[in-house]
Amino acid sequence: MIIRKINLETVCGVTSTLPVNSLPEVAFAGKSNVGKSSLINALMNRKSYARTSSQPGKTQTINFYNINEEIYFVDLPGYGYANANVKVKAQWGKMIERYLNTSKALRKVFLLIDIRHAPGANDCDMYDWIVNAGFSPVIIATKSDKIKRSQLDKQVKLIRETLGCAKDTVIIPFSAETKAGRDEIYAILDEMTEGSR
Repeated sequence: MIIRKINLETVCGVTSTLPVNSLPEVAFAGKSNVGKSSLINALMNRKSYARTSSQPGKTQTINFYNINEEIYFVDLPGYGYANANVKVKAQWGKMIERYLNTSKALRKVFLLIDIRHAPGANDCDMYDWIVNAGFSPVIIATKSDKIKRSQLDKQVKLIRETLGCAKDTVIIPFSAETKAGRDEIYAILDEMTEGSR
């Protein structure tokens, strides 16, 4: 995939009406500080188009990026932010769930998990939400440069077993630093956009 054009087209808050898009959408879900903005920037080949922050929980909206007039990258709010109050957490959860259950253009959901740790309860809940909405998520195991290469298989197995993934669930170790795993993600996106060209 060659990124020629990017446009942050729609930003939806808790009470916003979700857009009705004719192009396919791929959504990115993950815990706050898992590296979601870094992944999206790496895919878009931009340093800071999607805002990264040292302060977790910064993304409080659903952001729709129009890529090449072919596909939308949909950045979902980071979940599991400890300092967010209960009401805010509930609103974010409802917003994500509403999007997963109502978007007619959503084709694929990428769930980001930090490869260094076993998925937490929030990650397992998110995985279940995605599956219950009728999708087979692709798991992006982020921050793969932070562990030894010899640990990769063990950590991928830990993620698979903790989430209770189906055997055919794709898990891609990814590093925003080295861009390892980016080509595998591009291959999935290319398959999705072939029909719309």
